[in-house]
Amino acid sequence: MSTNQTPVSAPPLLTEAAGPFLAFATVELGFAPQTIAKYTECLGLVARWIGDVPVTELSKQHILALKSVMLSRNHSSGRQVCILAAVKRLLMFCQEELGLTVLQPDTIVLPKRPRREVVYLNTAEVERFLSTIEICNQDGRPFEAGLRFRTLVEVLLGTAMRISEALSLNRQDIDWVDREAVVIGKGNKQRTVFFTERSLLWVKRYLDQRQDEHPALFVTQGGRSRLSRTDIWRPFTRSRRLAQIQKRVTPHLLRHTAATQLLLNGCPIGHIKEILGHERLDTTCRYYLGLDRRAAKQAHQKYLVYAVDPPAPLA
Repeated sequence: MSTNQTPVSAPPLLTEAAGPFLAFATVELGFAPQTIAKYTECLGLVARWIGDVPVTELSKQHILALKSVMLSRNHSSGRQVCILAAVKRLLMFCQEELGLTVLQPDTIVLPKRPRREVVYLNTAEVERFLSTIEICNQDGRPFEAGLRFRTLVEVLLGTAMRISEALSLNRQDIDWVDREAVVIGKGNKQRTVFFTERSLLWVKRYLDQRQDEHPALFVTQGGRSRLSRTDIWRPFTRSRRLAQIQKRVTPHLLRHTAATQLLLNGCPIGHIKEILGHERLDTTCRYYLGLDRRAAKQAHQKYLVYAVDPPAPLA
């Protein structure tokens, strides 16, 4: 009688399940590289803080311990949401794709994010920021790094694109006649972005002085490679300091600035949603609908009326 039996494999540890999950998220779910990098970091922290336990043994007590660690480290609600969301996604993968019996993902409650005021640059701050960017050398010749940075800022302000979308653009992507381009946006979804005439004038000026053949719209010095996120932080910091702006100026702040300018100029919120590439209208509303207090006051005085005639004066 044979005693050979197929050995039962042990359930994977958190770190062992993370690899297949991240591969699945990349290929099947279409997660962006930035999201994959964020989930990789978050899952590594989870294993470090509560132990690299088998995924099937992860319990509510582990989640409570995880939340306690994040609170003790004064993590923001946004940071807590990111870490817990990574755990939920991992459990969903183990349950649905690996067929493992794990903690129900729905039992992990995410903290509510407090609503924050949208920070943006007003028109005066935009001009001050732009004026600090040197686009010519002392001899009057084009300063490539400065011209590239000025063009990037003008594109962000003139399209409301995410920085990942702007840096992914190739020269051939731009439709110069219709002033638009197709980009791969958040969640690896394709969408169309629109350029202002001013932003395209800066793009043309930048491309005209380029001597390389690299297909990317924004490249490093000499066209050696595509510009990356790590290449842009220093000029943002420098220009903010020179412009004496106290706000932390980032590419995302410029996206808020463009969206706010659209709103203050009377653009309907539904159009702003499409321009920003938001999937849900309530996302746009949550960020921007309460910003235009001038229009809100005018609407209040115009529409909050109970009588046709004003009341008679008191005797």
